[in-house]
Amino acid sequence: HLQVMAVLVLLLSVISLAAGGKLLVVPVDGSHWLSMREVLDGLRQKGHEIVVVAPEISLYIKPTKNFVMKMYPVPFTQEEMDHTFWRTSQDIFEEGSFLERIVRTYEGVKNTSAMFLSTCTHLLYNKELVRYLEESKFDAVFTDPVLPCGQILAEHLSVPSVFFLQQIPCGLEFEATQCPNPTSYVPRAFTDLTDRMNFFQRVKNLIFDIPNYFLCDFVFQPYAKLASEFLQRDVTVPDLLRKASIWLMKLDFVLHYPRPLMPNMIMVSGVNCAHKKLTQ
Repeated sequence: HLQVMAVLVLLLSVISLAAGGKLLVVPVDGSHWLSMREVLDGLRQKGHEIVVVAPEISLYIKPTKNFVMKMYPVPFTQEEMDHTFWRTSQDIFEEGSFLERIVRTYEGVKNTSAMFLSTCTHLLYNKELVRYLEESKFDAVFTDPVLPCGQILAEHLSVPSVFFLQQIPCGLEFEATQCPNPTSYVPRAFTDLTDRMNFFQRVKNLIFDIPNYFLCDFVFQPYAKLASEFLQRDVTVPDLLRKASIWLMKLDFVLHYPRPLMPNMIMVSGVNCAHKKLTQ
């Protein structure tokens, strides 16, 4: 009997070490969610308890039996959201001069940013939902930092955060992780340049990078203000992003230019691809 008891105690201790964690997921809507959902399915199969916090109005984040879904109200309708994203997607494929594309991008970012900021605000100031999150004792927050709402919650709950992303507008991931990002070698958006540039192309790359500073400030400054008010201390968005424990990067150096990575940055390209057997 003593031997049986010893074996049972050993097995119970091993099971406790292998028990799944409790994960709070704060996703970003659209294609960001579609690739994240596949990762969450894998985590659920491994025994992790997953709680997804999402607005009642969204493009793709819908209630599912696979996860615990905590939905919260937002001040816009499904029709308003659908039209905003449809208009933005149409602008992307329209041709025009550099200035025209910048203006269209600015207008699209302005509209979608206002909607996402409203969504984040109504999450953070939903007292009943935040109280539930505080009492749930999560082990980590899993989020896409293209919008820093999940990291604001991670700071409030004092739990580690895991980022799942491809890239952040304005190159904030470079600043937050202190990765080199020189305009002499890293091509910027809308330039059609490669990582091999002559002098005049480098000058062009530098000029095209200037609007990013204005767009970046326009998009993320409201989140810095919201985070400062909610956390009751002065913070910036780079300050928030620096707190991430792990960066899971949806990058592939076959499709993206090689770039430096920090030790806590792990490439996980392919998770957003359909699993199909290729023919010969």
